Parts: sequence; structure tokens; C-alpha cells
Amino acid sequence: MRNAEVAEAAFRCALAIEGAKSLVLIQDEVRSYGIHFGYDRFVLFSASTARDELVERVYWVEGDWFSNGGAIDAETYIRHCPVMRHILETSESFFWTKTIGTEGGRYRVVRAPVGLGVHGLQVPVYGLSGLEGAMSVGGERINASAQVRMAFRLIAHAAFMTARKLLESPAEDSIGGLSEREREVLAWTAAGRRQIEIAATLGLSERTIENHLRRIRKRLGVVTTAQAIRRGEIVS
Repeated sequence: MRNAEVAEAAFRCALAIEGAKSLVLIQDEVRSYGIHFGYDRFVLFSASTARDELVERVYWVEGDWFSNGGAIDAETYIRHCPVMRHILETSESFFWTKTIGTEGGRYRVVRAPVGLGVHGLQVPVYGLSGLEGAMSVGGERINASAQVRMAFRLIAHAAFMTARKLLESPAEDSIGGLSEREREVLAWTAAGRRQIEIAATLGLSERTIENHLRRIRKRLGVVTTAQAIRRGEIVS
């Protein structure tokens, strides 16, 4: 494809993704675009820098990522992908390559992947709260041009935002689903109190407050505490 055709196809793909009513339709659009450029492995996940585990939820994982011919699940991918945490060191998308040596697979972040092996592109997705998710696409014979890299930035953003809206949108009565203690913790947090201060006020440990906030985010279907507070203000 010429540069203009790459861009036009990416724009059409992103528009179709934004109008998708299911994760399957998002997958179909990304897959159809990627296959033209040699990408047949896909991962889409939400992420947070505010916790030890970078990955919060894997929306989609597909393909022979470890070249063993077998299916892969989300837990296996997270455990075995060493380049994933590189998104903490850059706000830009980046290419990586995996080569097989005497000591097994070796992953490297590269400017442009060449040679045999599995290569890929990691695209971080940023929002109001900073890093919110990422998409990885890979294959053995990929188009690693700047045009395709930029195209996947557009597609990854559309895919992540649409998937999160479909899979994590809270129900209208979600605030009502919080316990009395969780509502109390959220209210104190919204008032600007720190976790250590809330713990002292309520006679709880700081770890308990942290666990309450984690459950609140999960129940409300949001990524950050700030989003949970905004959700509470809308529904209340």
C-alpha cells in the first residue's frame, strides 16, 4: 500500500471500531487491518502505574506469541512477556524483536526489527489519568514502517477506549452496589483526604483502605480512583 492508502485504511478501521457494539467486532477490524501488514498476534489490555502489577485486565489475547503452536491465555502472556514493562519507560510506541539462541528466547526493543523470529509493536494508550492501557501486535514478517506504526497508534487508541467502554461500563445502580464502608471511604477520598488520614479517622489500617479503594474501582468498572470519584458524583 502507498502511504495515503495505509492512512486511509487505518482511519476507516478506527471509525469502524468506535462504532463496534461488541469485542468480537473490534477484534475483526484490528485483525483485518493487521493481516495486510504481517501481524497475526494481538494483545489488548488495561494498565495502571499505581500498582505492582502493570496489567489490570486483558481484553484480548490471540496468536502464537511464543512460537510453540499452542493457544495462549492472558496469564501466560503476562508472565512471559519481558518487554511489556517497557511502556513504563516511554510514551511512544516501539518495536521489539525476539530471537532464539542457545539459552532460549531473547527479547530486545529495537528501532526496526529484522531477520528471523517473532517481531512486534507495542502501543501504549494514554488518557486523563496517564497510562491507561496498551495494544501489542506481532508476527514473523511484519511491516515495520513508520506509516504502519503511526496507523496502529490510531487503531490501538480506538480499540482500547471502545473495548473498555463495552467491557467495563458500570451499571446505573453501581454506586448503590457499594457497601456503606466503601461509600464512606470514597467520600473521604473525594474530600481530599489521604489514605493514612482516612485510616486514622475510621480506625482501620492503611492497607484496608487501599483494599477498599481497589474493590470500589472494580465494582464501578473504572481504572483509577479519580474516575471512581467522578462516577460517584454523576450517579449520586
